[in-house]
Amino acid sequence: LGIDTVKQAELFATIRQEYGIERDDKLQLRDYPTINHVIGFVRDRTPQTPPTPTTPTTVIAPVAIEAVTETATEIEIADVDGFPRRVAATVLRPALEHCEPTGVTLHAGNRVVVMADGGGVAGALVERLQELKVDTLVVDDTPDADALIARLASWQESGPITGVYWLPALDDEGPHAALDSAGWHEGLRVRVMLLASAMRQLYGDVAPRGTFLVSATRLGGHHGYDSAGARAPMGGAVTGFTKAFARERPDALVKAVDFGSDEVPAIIAQLLVAETLQDSGAVEIGRADGQRWSVTLVDELAIDGGAARSLTSDSVLVISGAAGSIVSAITTDLAACGGTFHLLDLVAEPDPGNPDLERFVTDRENLKRDLAERITASGKRATPALVERELAHLERAKAAADAIAAIRRAGGTATWHSVDLTDGDAVDATLEVVRQNHARVDVLLHCAGVEISHTLNDKSVREYDLVFGVKSHGWFNLLHGLGNVPLGTAVVFSSIAGRFGNGGQTDYSAANDLLCKSVSSFRTTRPETRGIAIDWTAWAGIGMASRGSIPKMMALAGIDMLPPDVGVAAVRREIIAAGPGREVVVAGSLGMLEAERDEHGGLDPIVARAAVGATAGPMLGAFTGWTLADGLAAHVALDPVEQNFLDHHRIDGTPVLPGVMGIEGFAEVAAAAADDWTVIAVEDVTFAAPCKFFRDEPRTLELIARPRLIGDDLVADCSLLARRALANQPEQLTTHFTGRVRLSRTAAQQRSADAAGEASGAVVSADDIYRIYFHGPAYRVLEAAWRDGDRVIGSLAGDLPPNHRPDDAPLLVEPRLIELCFQTAGILELGTTGRLALPLRVGRVLVLPVTEPVGTWRAVVTQRADGRGVDAIVIDDAGHVRIAVEAYETIALPSSIDEAALEPLRRAMQ
Repeated sequence: LGIDTVKQAELFATIRQEYGIERDDKLQLRDYPTINHVIGFVRDRTPQTPPTPTTPTTVIAPVAIEAVTETATEIEIADVDGFPRRVAATVLRPALEHCEPTGVTLHAGNRVVVMADGGGVAGALVERLQELKVDTLVVDDTPDADALIARLASWQESGPITGVYWLPALDDEGPHAALDSAGWHEGLRVRVMLLASAMRQLYGDVAPRGTFLVSATRLGGHHGYDSAGARAPMGGAVTGFTKAFARERPDALVKAVDFGSDEVPAIIAQLLVAETLQDSGAVEIGRADGQRWSVTLVDELAIDGGAARSLTSDSVLVISGAAGSIVSAITTDLAACGGTFHLLDLVAEPDPGNPDLERFVTDRENLKRDLAERITASGKRATPALVERELAHLERAKAAADAIAAIRRAGGTATWHSVDLTDGDAVDATLEVVRQNHARVDVLLHCAGVEISHTLNDKSVREYDLVFGVKSHGWFNLLHGLGNVPLGTAVVFSSIAGRFGNGGQTDYSAANDLLCKSVSSFRTTRPETRGIAIDWTAWAGIGMASRGSIPKMMALAGIDMLPPDVGVAAVRREIIAAGPGREVVVAGSLGMLEAERDEHGGLDPIVARAAVGATAGPMLGAFTGWTLADGLAAHVALDPVEQNFLDHHRIDGTPVLPGVMGIEGFAEVAAAAADDWTVIAVEDVTFAAPCKFFRDEPRTLELIARPRLIGDDLVADCSLLARRALANQPEQLTTHFTGRVRLSRTAAQQRSADAAGEASGAVVSADDIYRIYFHGPAYRVLEAAWRDGDRVIGSLAGDLPPNHRPDDAPLLVEPRLIELCFQTAGILELGTTGRLALPLRVGRVLVLPVTEPVGTWRAVVTQRADGRGVDAIVIDDAGHVRIAVEAYETIALPSSIDEAALEPLRRAMQ
């Protein structure tokens, strides 16, 4: 057919629809290489009766992600603040004993390949496998690809291979700055190029359920997404390959398991076996600090770096892949600074006087005819492919010329360097100009890359080397070519294929993830350089991915294409942003790439719930799953007839979940996710919508917690949701509360404050308070309130009825003490403004230890200096602080309050 796999998949989808042919998941596109084969497919499978029209079949096929070439266009730079900005982050995974089996078994009859490391893990692993009676083939040397393939083929003659453990990336390659070109190439050959050769040979074996590929890395246990960054970044190439292979072999178990530098071989071997047997919900698994981790995306706004990060006329920028249309558009935007630009690309510097460059834009069809005539005149056959190739050369030349012109129009300097990035000596000679003429480089943009989509078994070694080499070897050569020149910011262009893996792109994913882990390592190896990796989706309007079948395939996969104005502006935003460098995903909807691999995310809900058992609080019910997107999800059924916190908390007669019990629910679900961590705070709580229990009927609430590592703390993003079915309407799903729970390995420190003074003036009694407040007995937490200078004091009532049933179910955040703060703040608001209000948001609730409480709990409330809400603490008579509430804000109810009822409160709060 002479077309790529993307176009081939689209063609088969169209044919099946047209002729009414049922989808065959076992169909191999490589079995139909010619038009005659396709005709035979139609004849063999077309139904005898004419088909009725059907809806289009969704085809999941390799999607070419990166855009490379097309004409540079004038782009108006958009404000990208409203477009999703997501960063890769480490999230907690459930303990293995709480996870479902993977379907892999390790016992007599299994035949497993072990590619050895140099640190002893392979020996310990083989010993463990032999104890399980598993037959092993150990590759304990570093053969060339042909020798490895021959060895595997010989072993396959005795039967299929059921699994592979790939361990070379457990060996730390050492600082990249100390590697020469030979060391760099050899390190990647052993780690990832041999992996590609092995899995190409074993492509048919490692495919059905029960087979596996488990690769191991030494990135630090968090895949390089912690504050220290990646420790042995070459492991990123192995992880990238593994993620893409998982897309091509969805029925097999495919995992990349990452470890810290201090983990001993016997433990690593034990954990690799355990990871093989449990949890198929995630490909990327990290093991650190006795916990399991994975990687997901979180929304995070960029922070303006101000003058410290701005680009000026003194800025020096080095840009690779400069002739690409996307890169040209980005360079044109950055050119506004008027700085010095060194532009690197394989193509020669364009001749701005070449009339074909203008004709490419204004007279493209006639230009194509002229190109065909020129090819014929040269004695060659003017095939459409050859004409398109010549057109592509002009396309890149036009893009390059436009970028150079933009730089010079802005008063900047543009120097073009024609160089093959994979040639280390040539790159070094090229960058000698930079080293000699500049004391520093402010920005290095590595944008060069090529993409050829074919599944691993159909991809030639030459193609694989090309795709992988331009990005990875080009990056190494650029860094070594710059040498000791101080580098301010390094930006590498990765891809969503590098973040998620993508079928047909094992090479591309491997190279991109290597780049991501390389800039991650800068946090430790070169902290003076801010490393940024941008994971692009395909661009719309410009670039290779904007043409042909790719936009349709992206739509079928549910993946949005990127508006050029957003993409261009995103690069500048990341360069000038403050803070440490991150791996940033610039994309809209990610469709199938974010689809979970397992219905429950790998969690066994029954086993997990049984493990919590009697320690569960009143807001924690059945577990329903633990996905990468949302984290741990739990359902809790609540009945106002049974629970005082509902029955005694009514607005206009309808039970309403107290906000403080929502806070308690967040703490409970986060604590259930994170064994051995202590809840120390609940932050950024928003009460978006009241959660009502209509007609006193029970409701099931959904609690979600996604714990991720931030510094040394675990921070769980939480939501409380509820569904409601209404007659003749779609089911409603409402997010009622959101917040974040902060957990720590160590308990919070005790804190003290000045004891609350006794009342010296007017006091608001409980009778006065609950003449206005709607609370029932269990939530009449105030015994009295009074003003003490610029503070308002609220004293906790004694002998309160139980908060919940069973009354021995433990609580984590003392919800009625938080309620004491809320109600005391409400007295201040009623007494000064006459408004009755409900909770709207809380900046932070701290839960502090008090060993031996003394006397009565009292809330102390003060107005914030910024005028936005109040702060409050709950202390005992000795000044020990149990609860601290910061930045508590309310929203007023529309109803008016009787002035006579308000009078005692006004008098006391003056």
